[in-house]
Amino acid sequence: MADGEDRCRAGQEPGPEPGEEFEIVDRSQLPGPGELRRVAKPRAAAEGWSAPILTLARRATGNLSASCGSALRAAAGLGGADGGADGGADGAVRAASKCQMMEERVNLMHMMKLSIKVLLQSALSLGRSLDADHAPLQQFFVVMEHCLKHGLKVKKSFIGQNKSFFGPLELVEKLCPEASDIATSVRNLPELKTAVGRGRAWLYLALMQKKLADYLKVLVDNKHLLSEFYEPEALMMEEEGMVIVGLLVGLNVLDANLCLKGEDLDSQVGVIDFSLYIKDVQDLDGGKEHERITDVLDQKNYVEELNRHLSCTVGDLQTKIEGLEKTNSKLQEELSAATDRICSLQEEQQQLREQNELIREKSEKSVEITKQDTKVELETYRQTRQGLDEMYNDVWKQLKEEKKARLELEKELELQIGMKTEMEIAMKLLEKDTHEKQDTLVALRQQLEEVKAINLQMFHKVQNAESSLQQKNEAITSFEEKTNQVMSSMKQMEERLQHSERARQGAEERSHKLQQELGGRSSALQQQLSQLLEQCSSLEKELKSEKEQRQALQRELQHEKDTSSLLRAELQQVEGLKKELRELQDEKTELQKVCDEQEQALQEMGLHLSQSKLKMEDIKEVNKALKGHTWLKDDEATHCKQCEKEFSISRRKKMKESCVSFTGCPKQPPFQDEALGEGDCLRGEDLSLLCSGVQAALPS
Repeated sequence: MADGEDRCRAGQEPGPEPGEEFEIVDRSQLPGPGELRRVAKPRAAAEGWSAPILTLARRATGNLSASCGSALRAAAGLGGADGGADGGADGAVRAASKCQMMEERVNLMHMMKLSIKVLLQSALSLGRSLDADHAPLQQFFVVMEHCLKHGLKVKKSFIGQNKSFFGPLELVEKLCPEASDIATSVRNLPELKTAVGRGRAWLYLALMQKKLADYLKVLVDNKHLLSEFYEPEALMMEEEGMVIVGLLVGLNVLDANLCLKGEDLDSQVGVIDFSLYIKDVQDLDGGKEHERITDVLDQKNYVEELNRHLSCTVGDLQTKIEGLEKTNSKLQEELSAATDRICSLQEEQQQLREQNELIREKSEKSVEITKQDTKVELETYRQTRQGLDEMYNDVWKQLKEEKKARLELEKELELQIGMKTEMEIAMKLLEKDTHEKQDTLVALRQQLEEVKAINLQMFHKVQNAESSLQQKNEAITSFEEKTNQVMSSMKQMEERLQHSERARQGAEERSHKLQQELGGRSSALQQQLSQLLEQCSSLEKELKSEKEQRQALQRELQHEKDTSSLLRAELQQVEGLKKELRELQDEKTELQKVCDEQEQALQEMGLHLSQSKLKMEDIKEVNKALKGHTWLKDDEATHCKQCEKEFSISRRKKMKESCVSFTGCPKQPPFQDEALGEGDCLRGEDLSLLCSGVQAALPS
């Protein structure tokens, strides 16, 4: 340390000594246990810090006192010198102040490291979420406040001197727009009246946003702006400021939940509590033993809990075993009763199978009959198809003049296709929903009525189309008659032209003769010639108009022929639709037959099931009545009480298997009793009833 002081007096800026790092400390400099007990407070075993931290604190205070004392001694010695040595004294004071500022920076940096380390360890043990009452977090803010106040310039005003670290923090709002929300929220808090309180609130909010390191890095990067608030040797202006910013990055892992309302941030006293970073030596020695004891106790508690759970499970298993034994005995009794019921049910099942086979044979016969009918219908259909083809060829030559009817027929075709799809869907539903056949049959009948109505409509439309075709054919014949008349008129006109030409030639000859004979009559003849020429021109015009009319009629004939061809094609499509309708009707009839047969089979099955249910109810009633009777053992019941014959193994077995009478006894009237019924066997005293004359009506 003396070398460091000499270097400071020489005007150099020494760096931190390697011996001042808090991680490495000589054992000779460690204090004894007695000193630690006197100085340090007792701390909890969970805080895992060592005693060398106290030595660091002592050395820091010693360095501060030594530097202050040397600076004062130098100032006092230089103050007694003459006035010519005042400049040297000022330089010594400045060097001493620089050394003091350097040591303060180093100490604050070490304290920041310790506070961040303690805060992270405590947060990891508590779950990374911290509150405002957490002591390491409070000490971190105190150390952070000391770091920001280090080397802060004093501002003079009318009220007095002002020294607050909120001024540099306000620069962050200008340098980083993201921090504007923090600044505005801090200014809007009515509880904060001083700049110190606002600065503390700003630190709280920045830590909660996990951007404290980013904001301080922006400040440290812009040192030319910080020079207005800090001295040149301040912590924020030197390299230690960058180190602290790097340490603050680790706090982004934590989640801080700090409430600014209700806390007096203006009047809090920022004093560093070194007791958080000091631990008793006894805790160091007995920590491992305490951990071992806790492990053993945990294992003991775990074993006791296992034993308790195992004992509970053993008791539960015993109760379950008892319940299972009871249920097993009940199940055996039920098995004996169920075997008797199964025998009777098997007989009924055989009867039902025979009935099912009969029903299947009937259905197969009906299917064969329907197949033969369909074959006959197909042959008749083919024969009719040939005759229809001839009819279609004749009709195809006449239907070429209908375009408007084609659109109507296309719409009707779409309706028919839709009806066809609906019929297919209905058929699929009929195959699937066999259990709901009555409802589906009603729906199918309605659909059949609709289809019949549509077929009638189609038939009427076809008749209308045929009538329209006949009308158009009549129109065509009328047009042909007109054309014939026009042709005859044309021939007559041509004959007239020829006659007129002959007359003209004769007139010319006559005119020549007359000219030769009579020259005076030439003017009259010329007038007659002009009249004849006019008549010829009028006749030529009439011929042209007749030709145009003839061409128009030919065009109309072509148009009518085209429409008739289109109508013939549409008629072919209509006939195909009629065929499809007939096929659908055939399928419908077949399906109706199948549905009727299935309905009959279901009705018969329902009758058989109702009879079997009645039998089962009778058996249940007899079983309920027999529950009160008791059976004697085979050793006690050795003879029949009526015929006094001895029971053999076969005779006893037959008695047990008998449902109405005892087959081994010659005197066996039919057994009837109110309490007994079919399917019940008797033993002991009740067996005597088989040979006795007791008779009673069975329950209906």
